Amino acid sequence: MKFLALNEINPSSAADRRSILVIEDDEEIRSLISKYLSDHGFKVMVAPDGKQMDEVLASEHVDLIVLDVNLPDEDGFSICMRLRNTRSPPLIMLTARGEDTDRILGIELGADDYLVKPFVPRELLARIGAVLRRTAPDIEPRGQFNAFCFAGFVLDPFSRRLSGPTGVRVILTSAEFDLLLTFCRNPGKVFSRDELKAASTTERSVDILVSRLRQKIEIDPRAPAHIQTVRSIGYTFTAKVSIQ
Repeated sequence: MKFLALNEINPSSAADRRSILVIEDDEEIRSLISKYLSDHGFKVMVAPDGKQMDEVLASEHVDLIVLDVNLPDEDGFSICMRLRNTRSPPLIMLTARGEDTDRILGIELGADDYLVKPFVPRELLARIGAVLRRTAPDIEPRGQFNAFCFAGFVLDPFSRRLSGPTGVRVILTSAEFDLLLTFCRNPGKVFSRDELKAASTTERSVDILVSRLRQKIEIDPRAPAHIQTVRSIGYTFTAKVSIQ
């Protein structure tokens, strides 16, 4: 596979030497991604498979993962599911598969974004920047954030952490967190699916995110008490929200 041609853009100071781990078994693609991201100010680490990825994650700080689906030892979907059961960095999946079912599966498993090969490296750079902006609250002053409390849960935008009623952390993907934050900032507002696309990638994936979020914050996800469906429109957050 070859990259599509592109016009280069100036290195971005916003990268601020954030670290990217690229898991890609094709040496040529791996090298091209690594060089391109390095030229734009990122610290780049690479791994050809899941085993070496685990070694890097065990020894290095990683701000974001770029993960290929087709790997020799463990496929990207399996790796994504495994990482999402831990406190892992945000993740962008790369794949030669363009079918909706594969893209939706990646989102269901917790990928923060999904890019189909062949792609323009500039688009990958833009998507990395967008995901990092959503998942890097440390670049903002602490005073700009307040924690939201509802039904015993505490959602902290600064640490991007959701704590449950017992104080145990509830693991959310960045897209799930952004969706819940949107709801907490606007309790009682009826959102259309179009309005919620900022926390997702497609109208259908909004429904998937809502379903995943219900699994994590509702006592009975089949009869949700907090995230209510508004027929033919979208969703509304009916929990009583206070600011801490």
